[in-house]
Amino acid sequence: QVQLVESGGGLVQPGGSLRLSCVASGFAFSGYAMRWYRQAPGKEREWVAAITSAGGSTSYADSMKARFTISRDNAKKTVYLQMNSLKSEDTAVYYCNARRVSGLREYEYWGQGTQVTVSS
Repeated sequence: QVQLVESGGGLVQPGGSLRLSCVASGFAFSGYAMRWYRQAPGKEREWVAAITSAGGSTSYADSMKARFTISRDNAKKTVYLQMNSLKSEDTAVYYCNARRVSGLREYEYWGQGTQVTVSS
């Protein structure tokens, strides 16, 4: 059974930090690029960051580039999102996503999300 389980969300004050984790099971994690997305109330889901399957390359949405860091540990089948200097506008449900394209087939999995609330 494929699972992506996020954790690490919570309530944090503006300027604070959180580290999200997403643990994978049921598929070959090391063969998948991983992404974090987020969705704020009343807004569309937006892409946050991505990391290649081996972890050699990362990319970020412009508004998060200087504050967030994505990383992965393939031995632990886990992807992380370190979030620093958090702002109220970072409040959202954060989702991890696994994606792999093999020929004409695409494989994609989503986690259930973890809530991040930035508020004083």
